[in-house]
Formats: sequence, C-alpha cells, structure tokens
Amino acid sequence: MRIAVEHLTQYRFSEPQSRLVQMLRLTPGDTLDQTVLTWRVDIDCDVRLRDTVDGFGNKVTMLYAEGPIEDIAIIVAGQVLTTESNGVVRGSHEPLPEGLFLRTTPRTLSNEALTAFARDSFGNGTDTLDQLHRWNAALAKRFPGVPDLPDGGLSAAEVFAAPEPSSRDLAHIYIAGARALDVPARYVSGYRQHEGGESAPHGWAEAWVDGLGWVGFDPSAGISPDEGYVRVAVGLDAPGAATIAGSRLGQGKEEMAVDLHVDRLGSDA
Repeated sequence: MRIAVEHLTQYRFSEPQSRLVQMLRLTPGDTLDQTVLTWRVDIDCDVRLRDTVDGFGNKVTMLYAEGPIEDIAIIVAGQVLTTESNGVVRGSHEPLPEGLFLRTTPRTLSNEALTAFARDSFGNGTDTLDQLHRWNAALAKRFPGVPDLPDGGLSAAEVFAAPEPSSRDLAHIYIAGARALDVPARYVSGYRQHEGGESAPHGWAEAWVDGLGWVGFDPSAGISPDEGYVRVAVGLDAPGAATIAGSRLGQGKEEMAVDLHVDRLGSDA
C-alpha cells in the first residue's frame, strides 16, 4: 500500500520564548516491509536542524530555535510504501538487545489485577506467539473502540481500572502485561490509515518472539499492524517514543494544535 502522510503541529505561546530545543521523532525508517519514498520535515521559521539517530535506533531531528518566538509550526509530508507482514518486523535497525525491553517504567507499571488478567488471557496458548495474540484479543474485547487521544500521563495499572483508556493507554497495558509474564515488549509510535475514521497519531506495541523477532500488536483494534500502518519510533513507553519532546526558555503558557491526514494512494509506487 502507498500511504501519504501530512502532519502539522502548531505551537503558540502566551509570551514570546527566548529559546526552543526539541527532539523530533517524525521520520520513519526503512524495513523489509516499509519503504520511505519521500519525506520532509519543514519549519515555518528560522531554526537549525540536525539529523541523528537515538539509542533505540530511531531517526531523530534536533530542532534549535532562538527567540523571540511567539509560535512555530512543524510540517511533515511524505509517502511510504508498505507490504503485509502479519505484524512481523523485518529488517529494522535494532541496536539494543531484546532483554532491555523487560525493563519497567513508571508508565508501564503493572499491578495484581492487570497481571492476573494477562495471565488468564495468555491461558493455554500453544506458544508465545499464540499467547500474545490471545492477550491482544482480550484487551480489544475488554476495551472496545478506544480513541486516539493525547497522552494522559497515567500508568498502565491506573488506566487498566479506568472506563475509557486511549490507544496509547491500551498499548501501555499490553506492554505491562507482557513484561509481567517475562516477554520483552515495547511501545511504537506512528500512523494508521483506516477508512472512514479521523486521523490522529497512533500508538501500539511490539513483543519479542524467539525465532521470529519483534511482532506488532494493536490492542485498540485487536489486530497485528497491517499494511495500513506506518511505523516511526520505538521506546520503553510512549514518552520514550514521543513524536515531539523538548524544552523551552520563557514564561507563559503553551498551546498545541495537530492536523493530520493519512491517506491511501494506491497499491504501488
């Protein structure tokens, strides 16, 4: 599938800022099943950009802007060619061992109730892959139709007890349950193209299967990511794979607006 992405992030400040430093994880990488055809990151004001790679292997653009800055827009546009892989991630840049992704973070804390639900969901699966699919399906059934909402900052244990988690929250629950049962798992940020739905930055999970590697699971949809997904960045949790993170020097409040379009153009380049 050929997917076009147009992603605008607009920041406005109530008082001019003296300096901005931001880390942009907005550029997808190539794998055997994802080829970046064109991709641009543009800024609507005078800034300095530096491209690099972070410790997780994600493509990163560092942004440095000197003030006074009242507003700034980050514009992403590109096309990606994807193929169906049944969720298996093939040919990605992996600088870290899978065992690192057993590490718990404040956002992926489990508790007795979450771990018990994960254990029951793993059930009598024939192997790790089957157990992980059962866990994915169980979360999709328990929390149907969750939306793509901004990150609320709660832990997996906290949102497991909430009536309406977001897709990011559900990914954290999936990761926490898998790690509690000694399966390495990580957070993925990216884009999802789906007909008839509003576009928003999307988050899902990947888990490690011996002999197969990293496999994606999207508990918000109850499936493994298909050719409608564009994989951008991975991390231990959502903050570690955030599309934009950084700091500003200045007083006042910050407002952010996002406009995103993810469209299918066709089946080939």
